[in-house]
Amino acid sequence: MKSQRVTNLRRKVFAEVARIAYESENPASDLEEIPYVITPDEKPKYRESVYRERQIAAERVRLAMGLSLRPANKPVSITAGMDKSTIADKYYEPPLMQVIPSACDKCPDNEYCVSDQCRNCLSRACVKVCPKGAVSIVNGKSYIDQSKCIKCGKCKAACPYDAIAHHKRPCAAACGVKAISSDEYGRAHIDNEKCVACGQCMSACPFGAIADKSQIFQLIQAIKKGDEVVAAVAPAIIGQFGAKATVGKMKSALLALGFKDVYEVAVGADVGCIAEAHHYVKEVSTGKLPFLFTSCCPAWAVLVKKQFPDLASEVSEELTPMVATARSIKVNRPNARVVFIGPCAAKKLEASRRTVRSYVDFVITFEELAGMFDAKNINPEEIEELPVKLGATGAGRGYACSGGVASAIENCINEYYPETEVKIQHAEGLFECKKILTLAKAGKFNGYMIEGMGCPGGCVAGVGTIIPPERAKTAVEQIVKESEQSIPPKEMEDLAEKLTKMD
Repeated sequence: MKSQRVTNLRRKVFAEVARIAYESENPASDLEEIPYVITPDEKPKYRESVYRERQIAAERVRLAMGLSLRPANKPVSITAGMDKSTIADKYYEPPLMQVIPSACDKCPDNEYCVSDQCRNCLSRACVKVCPKGAVSIVNGKSYIDQSKCIKCGKCKAACPYDAIAHHKRPCAAACGVKAISSDEYGRAHIDNEKCVACGQCMSACPFGAIADKSQIFQLIQAIKKGDEVVAAVAPAIIGQFGAKATVGKMKSALLALGFKDVYEVAVGADVGCIAEAHHYVKEVSTGKLPFLFTSCCPAWAVLVKKQFPDLASEVSEELTPMVATARSIKVNRPNARVVFIGPCAAKKLEASRRTVRSYVDFVITFEELAGMFDAKNINPEEIEELPVKLGATGAGRGYACSGGVASAIENCINEYYPETEVKIQHAEGLFECKKILTLAKAGKFNGYMIEGMGCPGGCVAGVGTIIPPERAKTAVEQIVKESEQSIPPKEMEDLAEKLTKMD
């Protein structure tokens, strides 16, 4: 669960970077001042000292500009390298997910410790059950020798008072691909060969020590330059900016930021939905393919390719909603700069793939968009509402919730191919996704359409969201229910084929 204080701090940095990008005539100087805006006096707000707070804020500024963290062993200004990042094009220095060393609190990683609840009982159950003799009685209390402990947890299970705690590093516990370990100083370290950029570690860290890189600085350069910048908004945006922030108000707020137009990514989801329904019927139900994996979640797709490479060919080759929407926009507006606005950090990597980057120009999250609104003093709940004509169906909008992709495809098959039996399975969270993939590899899901979502709860629980997933899910379900059409027309297969051929 994301810490509200951490989220507020991140948002303040985004707001300051965005404000400077929009307004400043001397951005290099103003960016250097942001740590002092975050911590303006000698009383720290978040850490034990103002100096550490400002050091961390400085690194957040760099990440918000797409720049890498500064080395710890040499003096480097906050804006070093800014000349390369002050452009009107997508920019960030990989890797995407970063651990801020000065913010990491070096949390214990998989450690059993005796708390003050120990009552020095006569049974000595913890001592007796330890297979390595790591538990003893010292000064009338149980004591665990960490050099002998093998982390089996038997002492914790045996204690009648639950006086033994199991300390796990929150970021590592949240990582479904085991990409987080400790560096030589005891700080969290991300193995980028394993990381799928889901961002769950970022949400789990209670110190806000993990962050992804942003493109808001470059996006605003494109807006100021006068480019035809258009927003492609993910369906999970419903409810993110308040109950009164209607679709019409959100469009008005985005235009006030400098966007030229706004599109529903759910339309791209509709395209993919009917295409995958057709694919399932023609390939999976006939036995030509053992099963079919959905492709809309980039973290899930990368998980398959990295950890189950022999199953990679089963990931659907149909366009993801983001890409389908971007390509359809470019057909009618070839000069448009498409900005995907969504809940997902991993989409930033998807948009950088060779086959995608010429269509999706920028990716920002709802959290980053909130910072842009703050910079321009825009409240989407209070802005004047504009008339909006929506074109997506309930099926495409339902992609935002876990199970929504598979359900939408199933409904399309039932409507357009009623003679076909549909087998559906879905998993949410990378731990569950790995279990499903292991079972699929063992032949347990032959004939199935399998949906994977990297975030527990689906896109409404993405790391770039603002409101609790339960509220977001309720808001999405409501707009799905209110949609004029429940599923896309079968003719969308032709559009899907046309967009695919744009490679």
